[in-house]
Amino acid sequence: MVTILQCRISPTCLEALVKVTTTRFGELEVDKNDIVTLKEGLLGFEHLLKFFVVDPGDQTLILWFQSIEDSSVAFPIIEPRLFKSDYSLSLLPSELNSLDLPSTVDASVYTILTIPAGAVTEMSANLKAPIIINNKNRTARQIVLQDSKLEVRFKMYKELKKQIMNFNKSDDSIRTRVQFGEVVANKPETQQMPSIEAVNNGPRPTIASKRPEAT
Repeated sequence: MVTILQCRISPTCLEALVKVTTTRFGELEVDKNDIVTLKEGLLGFEHLLKFFVVDPGDQTLILWFQSIEDSSVAFPIIEPRLFKSDYSLSLLPSELNSLDLPSTVDASVYTILTIPAGAVTEMSANLKAPIIINNKNRTARQIVLQDSKLEVRFKMYKELKKQIMNFNKSDDSIRTRVQFGEVVANKPETQQMPSIEAVNNGPRPTIASKRPEAT
């Protein structure tokens, strides 16, 4: 990964970056390798196929799935095992093949959050239809899982709040994010509880996309 200084003097680096204007985050410079291409669009947004993951670096553990084609569309997402440790993913062979995945080892899994305005304690996660990203070729699909026990609106505020508190107490709680082409280690300076309540309030900090890590 190159730094911003290297990017300014390297034509190859500059060619790898795409400027994207977003409503929530302002203008971002996104590495082309971080762009995710959906096989089909998300439910209700089938016309949007190009996205990238944004880490605002605010210790809420919530990321954003930002559309490249529509600057106003950004979905709050989160890794389901952060608030539900027993969450398991079972994909059919045809579903794995559709993403060129031999297994889920090389995939990142995110659930889309619904955060009601003014009622953040009622936030819920769609466990039934996660976004699955192939980390090698950056293709993705939102797949409706066959497990009938999985909820579309799983209430998870309390569990997430516990994880955030544990995250801030850990000596190893370092989030890695990419800002203007440079890898930055972002470690909380205090043990203060970050405000989940502010997650719906914009504008968000200008921050570039983060390549999801395999789950």
